[in-house]
Amino acid sequence: MKIMKFGGTSVGSAERIKEVAKLITNGEKNIVVLSAMSGTTNTLVEIADYLYKKNPEGANEIINQLESQYRKHIEELYSTAEFKQKGKELIKSHFDYIRSFTKDLFTLFEEKVVLAQGELISTAMMNYYLQEQGVKSVLLPALEFMRTDKNADPDPVYIKEKLNNQLELHSDSEIYITQGYICRNAYGEIDNLQRGGSDYTASLIGAAVKADEIQIWTDIDGMHNNDPRVVQNTQPVRHLQFEEAAELAYFGAKILHPTCIQPAKYANIPVRLLNTMDPDAPGTLVSNDSEQGVIKAVAAKENITAIKIKSSRMLLAHGFLRKVFEIFESYQTSIDMICTSEVGVSVTIDNTKHLNEILDDLKKYGTVTVDEDMCIICVVGDLRWENVGFEAKALDAMSNLPVRMISFGGSNYNISFLIRKEDKNKALQQLSDRLFNGNH
Repeated sequence: MKIMKFGGTSVGSAERIKEVAKLITNGEKNIVVLSAMSGTTNTLVEIADYLYKKNPEGANEIINQLESQYRKHIEELYSTAEFKQKGKELIKSHFDYIRSFTKDLFTLFEEKVVLAQGELISTAMMNYYLQEQGVKSVLLPALEFMRTDKNADPDPVYIKEKLNNQLELHSDSEIYITQGYICRNAYGEIDNLQRGGSDYTASLIGAAVKADEIQIWTDIDGMHNNDPRVVQNTQPVRHLQFEEAAELAYFGAKILHPTCIQPAKYANIPVRLLNTMDPDAPGTLVSNDSEQGVIKAVAAKENITAIKIKSSRMLLAHGFLRKVFEIFESYQTSIDMICTSEVGVSVTIDNTKHLNEILDDLKKYGTVTVDEDMCIICVVGDLRWENVGFEAKALDAMSNLPVRMISFGGSNYNISFLIRKEDKNKALQQLSDRLFNGNH
């Protein structure tokens, strides 16, 4: 059994839904995870924003616009009167439900219910379309098996038991359709796995049913060795080790969400990244197998802030780093890179929500300086320290650019450079030329 996940752009129109239907009806039993149609979740967030601001008129205007778009999709998607009617009733029931939230108190709980409607609609539309085509498909409601625990982490034991029960109930079906992103929390309330959560859903389902493969379908041919929006002649990377893929995903390669990797990695299930626009392209295979002696790809992460804490009191003082890290922990702000010396420590963060409070607390321990609008460039591959000269190649490519920090040795798969945002494009191009194109 394969898990096939399709993102919002892959099901973004009636035409795209029809194309996806062809891909998933391949003679095998597949579990298909769908996101909301592209743009829907952002619009639902906007509706929720109006409701928070107690502006039901503004919310209703956006609701009506979105419902009108969906009615057009229904007309284009179905060819028979029976399924056009089913589609219209589906859309009406969901949008009437969304409208019901314009009358009462609106909280985070109601917002999560509103945000769940996008996936519920897209999966029901796909299921009706497959049935109209004579396919034995069934909806497996994610809200009946996808659950998080009291720490907001997925509950794998619960997921496995409930999902396998659902599959047994519908053992004669050919295609199983379910929602990405949405779940219930430990208290039974509708919740979600955060943005990018459809990848996570696919990976959790794959681990629960011991799938042969998890396929993540997007609109690009696998993960590229550099950012194709910036660098010319990038190439898809045909194979990545799980850690390499996680580093690239975390440091800016948008095709895959970092959280998606873990359940598949631990269950030893390969993940294949494929392109709905070019289904025959091989894409990228992510697995536990590693290729030795190869640099795979480069990625960039913008909107980075660097903080340096310098203190002569740090010299030989135990407990200094603990105090520094406790400040970031108290404001739930994670650190991307870290470099230390005898008299100071530099760290980078991408969440500046509590920056002023963090700086105030850090000033108790030393002199604090801040560099904003920075960018992390991450080079990923087999970067074990025994591989002579690999870090030198990357350093050589950056030799004419000012580098604020370098991180090497924290993992076997990554060397990272902190540079100014305005130098990003030049750095990416020079790294491609040096590492992949053989130019000096």
